[in-house]
Amino acid sequence: MIGSTDFSLDPVVVGVIAGMVFVTVITKLGGLWLLSQFEVSDRLEAGISVLPGAIVIAILAPELADGGPPEWGAALVAGMVMWRTGNILLTLIVGVFAVILFRAAVP
Repeated sequence: MIGSTDFSLDPVVVGVIAGMVFVTVITKLGGLWLLSQFEVSDRLEAGISVLPGAIVIAILAPELADGGPPEWGAALVAGMVMWRTGNILLTLIVGVFAVILFRAAVP
């Protein structure tokens, strides 16, 4: 409720969040350990360095394919921000706000 000072957490929700944190940390540490066991070639290092961008594209491409003018306009705005600034975080923030604004403006 708004204005309520009561704060309670469901133990199941806290357990699920803690489990997700644990799995995430173990996955990251396991990946770092695995890569430390052998020499990383330049080709593998180049592939790993572009992986975050590829994941973002894999998530956003189906949304753009199923989207309409608001999503396409927001993608265009985000693309221009990325081209001009090269800042991924700024691009994501501007893209989210652009799609919110375009969806509100275009019925």
